[in-house]
Amino acid sequence: MPEKTAHTEKNKLGLLTSTSLIVGNMIGAGIFLAPAALSSFGSVSLLGWVISAIGCFFLVKVFSNLSRIVPNVTGGPYAYTRRGFGDYMGFSIAWGYYIAVACANAAITVGFVSALSTFIPLLSTSTLAAASTGLASIWLLTWINNAGVRVSGRVQLITTILKLIPLIAVAFCGLFFIRFDNFPPFNNSNMSLFEVISQTVTFTMFAFVGIESATVPADKVANPQRTIPRATMLGLIIVTIVYVLGTVSVMGIIPPAQLQNSLTPFADAAVIMWGPGARFLVSAGVAIAAFGALNGWILIQGQLPYAIAKDNLFPRIFGRENKKGVPYVGMFFSSILISVFMIMNYNKGLVDQFKFLVLLSTLSVLIPYLFSTASYFVLRTSKQLTRSEWVQCILLFTISFGYVFWAIASAGQKTIFYGFLLQMTGIPLYLWMKAKNENTAKSDL
Repeated sequence: MPEKTAHTEKNKLGLLTSTSLIVGNMIGAGIFLAPAALSSFGSVSLLGWVISAIGCFFLVKVFSNLSRIVPNVTGGPYAYTRRGFGDYMGFSIAWGYYIAVACANAAITVGFVSALSTFIPLLSTSTLAAASTGLASIWLLTWINNAGVRVSGRVQLITTILKLIPLIAVAFCGLFFIRFDNFPPFNNSNMSLFEVISQTVTFTMFAFVGIESATVPADKVANPQRTIPRATMLGLIIVTIVYVLGTVSVMGIIPPAQLQNSLTPFADAAVIMWGPGARFLVSAGVAIAAFGALNGWILIQGQLPYAIAKDNLFPRIFGRENKKGVPYVGMFFSSILISVFMIMNYNKGLVDQFKFLVLLSTLSVLIPYLFSTASYFVLRTSKQLTRSEWVQCILLFTISFGYVFWAIASAGQKTIFYGFLLQMTGIPLYLWMKAKNENTAKSDL
């Protein structure tokens, strides 16, 4: 028996691979464009990064505490919400999160193909070549993830290290090339300070999505009650340093008028620092960043339907595992969904719908954060607490819940409305599964 346990633990994600899963999922291709998008708001956008990092620190504390309160449970935000609020809310959160991640994965694939076009120009002119490359990357990573969590963990660790090299190089070395007259005015928009901070916080918050990654495959993590909190905090620290210093360096290197119109701000900064050849280093970093993020999120997308199926809230077929302990049915179905969404981007008639789905997915990832913080309060206060523990619990809940609620409220009425509708589309499946479970229970009597 001990040998079997040791073997099982050996095939799980350790601290290093769990941290790389978090960092790799958070740092996708989007961060390479962030400085240009934020420069239109002005230097106040740097404050947005700081506020988001502080807010995410409290979210990390929430997820760390939940990983101890509800240990060894697959599903992350879904499992926590179900434990705190019951089957329907758990299913609803999982449904929105699942569709959101599929949309995000499709967008990441498009970003990967776009980055590769620097090295393979055909990908920017041939729709067939671009779509085929995207499909090949999705199914290659599906095959890799199907080989077991340790294999996908190694791929994640390697790609995370490789993607961090150009980001860290620009972030730290760029500090020596900064010209302070390049920084845009503090508030470069026509909005009030509160409005502009709200928008920058919402924008930067999306860059931190993935902070929950290690909690989703919790039963595949070695010593999860210790590893998940440490990996999550370490991941947040690494990402925050890269995000803040990277934005400061790029804003300080590139004149504001040029930065606002830049499609490759990190690459443009690298060219100013080291010459034309540096553009290829950063472009390679973008491609690796997207590839690594896609790998990590495909791992997550296989685990989520598996967790729901195990609770009899999703068709049982999604609970099947192969010899490596991989929920292959859910993973293959998810990859089909990603493929369909990605192809939409390369169909002229469906491009707008694809962009809308990606926008919608960002909100649908924040809602599980909101319910996770609420579940933390419910589960934590269900036990006997001392006065100091009550104070700590209330403060952590209030700050975390308020921060995520602020980010959601700033997303805009249209996005919130359609996000609500997306959550509701899962109701028929939930009712069908509920009726099926009741009929099964009756027949067993």
